[in-house]
Amino acid sequence: MKNILIADDDERIRELVKLYLEAEGFAVVEAEDGQQVLDIVKKQTIDLVLLDLMMPVLDGWMVCKMLRRERKIPIVMLTAKGEENDRVLGLDLGADDYITKPFSTRELVARVKAVLRRAEGGKGEAHMISYPGFKLNQLTRELELGGNNVNLTTKEFELLLTLAKNPGRIYNRDQLLELVWGYDYCGDSRTVDTHINRLRNKLESEAGHSVFIKTIRGVGYKFENGH
Repeated sequence: MKNILIADDDERIRELVKLYLEAEGFAVVEAEDGQQVLDIVKKQTIDLVLLDLMMPVLDGWMVCKMLRRERKIPIVMLTAKGEENDRVLGLDLGADDYITKPFSTRELVARVKAVLRRAEGGKGEAHMISYPGFKLNQLTRELELGGNNVNLTTKEFELLLTLAKNPGRIYNRDQLLELVWGYDYCGDSRTVDTHINRLRNKLESEAGHSVFIKTIRGVGYKFENGH
């Protein structure tokens, strides 16, 4: 049974989400402020955090940043803010997905399942994908570029893994949504573009050589290794 931590200062939202998650077989833990989140993850095994942005004591931005310093727990942000800058900042801090309030509980449950499914992907496969200066370890879920470790969110890792396993193959948005987010994903397909942009920036700033994700205009994306 997977343990889901719901962090929101609105008790009504916590209770509603808890009801639907428990109906799907999840165990649910609740937190009403950011400090409680940090305390809980130190004491209990948490498989995914549903993290509201606007919380007392410590807001969601700070909690996400602090969690990512030491842990790889998947994080789905809950926010009333739908602006692109807010979404990008959340992803940059390490969130694996986001959902904007008001949301449907069906969509939320689908997102939780998809993030958990992708977080566990690749365990039974050959664990290392290597190119000159590029090592992607599927067991430890780590990326090494030019000898330096690059911190990736769960979604960034799965997206890179999908592309790097088939260099030169072009994937369109719908294919990437199904492979990385899952067939039951109900959100905006533009989340692919947002994640690609963040991932490309990390690759190009850290690589020091031409390992990159190329955009094929009007078609999709592919992984290329210039060596």
